[in-house]
Amino acid sequence: MAKKTIGIPRAMFYYVYFPAWKTFFERLGFRVVTSPKTTKEILDAGVREALAEACVPVKIYFGHVLALKDRVDYLFVPRIISINGETIYCPKFLGMADMVKSALPNMPTVLDVTVNKKRSRFSLFWASMELGRRLGKGSWATFRAIWAGWKVHRKYDRILKAGYTPDEAMDYVLHGKPLPVKQDEEGGETLRLALLGYPYTTHDSFISVEAIQKLKSLGVKVITAEMVSPRLLKRQAGKLVKGIFWTFSDITSKAAFHFFENAGEVDGIMHLTAFGCGPDFMVDKLMEIEAKKRGGKVPFMTLMIDEHTGEAGMLTRIEAFCEMVRRRKEAAV
Repeated sequence: MAKKTIGIPRAMFYYVYFPAWKTFFERLGFRVVTSPKTTKEILDAGVREALAEACVPVKIYFGHVLALKDRVDYLFVPRIISINGETIYCPKFLGMADMVKSALPNMPTVLDVTVNKKRSRFSLFWASMELGRRLGKGSWATFRAIWAGWKVHRKYDRILKAGYTPDEAMDYVLHGKPLPVKQDEEGGETLRLALLGYPYTTHDSFISVEAIQKLKSLGVKVITAEMVSPRLLKRQAGKLVKGIFWTFSDITSKAAFHFFENAGEVDGIMHLTAFGCGPDFMVDKLMEIEAKKRGGKVPFMTLMIDEHTGEAGMLTRIEAFCEMVRRRKEAAV
């Protein structure tokens, strides 16, 4: 008898929690199916079905759901409100399951458990136990699957903090592939740039127009927000009179403040932001203000993307910024 399948869209939380989810469901005896990498066809499909006012990541998510809907028995769309018990995720995460079920017809069974550590510190555990129950699995089997997923997530997170991208970390953690040699270890870097943004924009090679790959080809050591340790981020908590309560916005802004404060760690900062994202517009403005406050010691540039972003224009801006930063660095020697 063939295993039942659970579909996980390659978008949004995929870049943060996929290894844990895959391990959890596979330990319960299911086959995990992911949508393919984002393409123009996936984006166009999402644009047709999502609200016109939705941001690009939501439209992409709809496209990935459509790519899965006829291939799986279940679709995993968790309603994650808060993981750390302090900040909450953007409303698009909270309402994604409802948007998918109401906007797209003939969907497979949607697994939409809620995780909210603001209400209970054990919310993630009980949500996982509920998933097991809904899938017809016993408590002990579910508990063992939770433990296995947690161990994989911790290993995955350590690899990210060590300076690897989600794709590199997933290949290592899930498939046993060796980690690639870092540019700074092989002497191939000439610049160190922080590419900051939400993980579902910076690490989606289509919507980011392969910004990370392009920067690496230009001899740039790329540092993302996921590579900054929570300890260093926590030190930036007092920079604002009132903290940012959106989780990814909070992480991105604190990472930016860290690099502005420790100018020697990077040669420049690029902020990759999606058009139509309200929280990210605020974060971008905070970065711009901080860059001016620091007297331009760390060059800063915003890269805004939407469904119409052209590859040529984006790559030209990236190349121009790198050249400017490189000449500035050489002039300072």
